[in-house]
Amino acid sequence: MAQQTERRVLLWVFAINAAFFLIEGGVGWLAHSMGLLADGLDMLADAFVYGLSLAAIGKAMGRKRALARLSGYLQLGLALLGLAEVVRRSVDPGGAPEPLTMAVVSLFALAGNLACLYLLRKSRHGEVHMQASWIFTSNDAKANVGVMIAAGLVAVTDTRWPDLVIGAIVFLIVARGAWRIFRL
Repeated sequence: MAQQTERRVLLWVFAINAAFFLIEGGVGWLAHSMGLLADGLDMLADAFVYGLSLAAIGKAMGRKRALARLSGYLQLGLALLGLAEVVRRSVDPGGAPEPLTMAVVSLFALAGNLACLYLLRKSRHGEVHMQASWIFTSNDAKANVGVMIAAGLVAVTDTRWPDLVIGAIVFLIVARGAWRIFRL
């Protein structure tokens, strides 16, 4: 993929992820949804990854690998902090989040991630920093579907446990993505 095209793609996926961090993170906080908050924070980490990928364009392979590894460390740190928050919320009494809000916001985030995957499709087998971008975005799409499933379970059970479970799963997916980056 030509550097200019790569730069344009990364700028778009950066903007989409930054916007959805604000949307999902903000709504997740207000709706007390660990699933939305986890996915929103994951979008923030991905925006950082795309920023690092932008910095890698035109650089030597060693620099690209170092930037990809840094993005993996960012993801792993986010996953560990997020899992700690899930544990904290599991022992802290609280009510169930609003399932309709969870589902609608996650559906829009899924649309954003599918748009990012479409933009990244030609580069998913390219250089290491672009492979990392594909991995993170595909993980996000899986997380969006998980949050929608959790929203349905919250609606049926009227408890917060499905939301906490999906929050933990999202952070485990993030940790797995970090591991995949370390192996590139």
